[in-house]
Amino acid sequence: MKQKDFILNLCILLFLNLLIKPFWILGVEVGVQNQVGAADYGLYFSIFNFSYIFYMLLDMGICNFNNRNIAQNNQLLDKYLSSIIVLRLLLCAVYFAVIYTVALIIGYRGVQLKLLFWVGINQFLNATMLYLRSNVSALLMFKTDSMLSVLDRLLAIIFCGMLLWGHVTDKPFQIEWFVYSQTAAYLIANAVALTIVLWKSKLRKLTWDKTFFLLILKKSLPFALLTFLMAFYNRIDSVMIERLLPVDIATTEAGIYASAFRLLDALVMIAYLFSVILLPLFSKMLKEKENVQPIIRTSFSLLYLYAVTMVVVLIAYREPVMQFLYTDHVSESVKVFSVIICGLIPISFTYVFGTLLTANGSLKKLNITAAIGILVNIILNLILIPQWHAQGAAVTSLCTQSVVSLLQWYIAMRELKVPFKTLPWLSAILFTALLVPIVILSTSWMPDKLLTSLVVVVVIALVLSICTRLVRLSDAKMMVRE
Repeated sequence: MKQKDFILNLCILLFLNLLIKPFWILGVEVGVQNQVGAADYGLYFSIFNFSYIFYMLLDMGICNFNNRNIAQNNQLLDKYLSSIIVLRLLLCAVYFAVIYTVALIIGYRGVQLKLLFWVGINQFLNATMLYLRSNVSALLMFKTDSMLSVLDRLLAIIFCGMLLWGHVTDKPFQIEWFVYSQTAAYLIANAVALTIVLWKSKLRKLTWDKTFFLLILKKSLPFALLTFLMAFYNRIDSVMIERLLPVDIATTEAGIYASAFRLLDALVMIAYLFSVILLPLFSKMLKEKENVQPIIRTSFSLLYLYAVTMVVVLIAYREPVMQFLYTDHVSESVKVFSVIICGLIPISFTYVFGTLLTANGSLKKLNITAAIGILVNIILNLILIPQWHAQGAAVTSLCTQSVVSLLQWYIAMRELKVPFKTLPWLSAILFTALLVPIVILSTSWMPDKLLTSLVVVVVIALVLSICTRLVRLSDAKMMVRE
């Protein structure tokens, strides 16, 4: 594939995802929560996160294994497809057995178990979609893969939009409709993706291949364990809110936490895109024993600029932002948001140092840091949630992300013998010290003009980052060239 074709396909993928997925998070999900209320949405949010913790059971590294091998050997598509479909169905059975066993142990009953079933179905369909897409991308059908990457969300937006704003029913919107809309969207998207894959293959029958199953699971186990541990400390907060607090406030507090977490979840997408670029880049450079320090510095600087600017601006305008998005429990959401949004900074850094350690093959140490993160998270949640409710979970989340980020930074610097001075500490401190008073002044000068103020502050932040040498244009150009 020509370089210009690769860049074009990457731009299409990024454009579609940045167009559709933020609208899903900040448009549809916000609309649903405003319609059903914090309590009903909080119940869904806690169950969704509970089901997501065990998501790795549905994949077990199959997508990465399949993508790599099919890309290298297209003729293996028929053989792998016939065996992996059987393996995925087996993993689905294991997944449901595990989530229902754990759900019953922690006290889920009645409507919670019903909702868990449909949310679990959606997780399975999502994992299946990712597997089918791994075949499409492995066959170098990148434009098709880009379209498939947003098809399920686009359909869900249409279905939910009709129920929310289309006046197709006189009944109040119910949280179950939100789940069923996603199920319908996933089913249609999977049918389209499966049709494309079958068109490119010559599948005759499904195959039970125990040796092949064990080979995949053995190769992917370290990655699967890391995925599980990270999902646990990232998603357990809302589950613990719903389980630890009294019944009359538990789901409402989970809904308040969801309203504050949502914007963080949307902003993390930008940092995640860095890891998509950095992983193959770090892997190539480490294999060829090239100096990774310039890339570390540049990626750190760009993410520091992004994360700190967003955090400072959003904390300054936390009340108008929450009032713009939500109709209920705004004051409570503001308190939680002020804490949890700070997590964008350490999370962004994990996409640099965690990705560097992954490229270096340091999975054991990554798993240890994730296990420490779980320990910190559970202990703090048990202490803080009963006292401070959703705000306690937000403090826990920030502490957990900070501990994990610092550990990954320390290990990455030590493993790869990167000097402390590689990162622009003085420039970062100076940039922050100048940015904070500017943002405070902007809230005084333009208190009611959020969008205008945001544009002005972002422009000033870019200028400050260059003036303080936090970001060096030559380094940014070098990273793009690499």
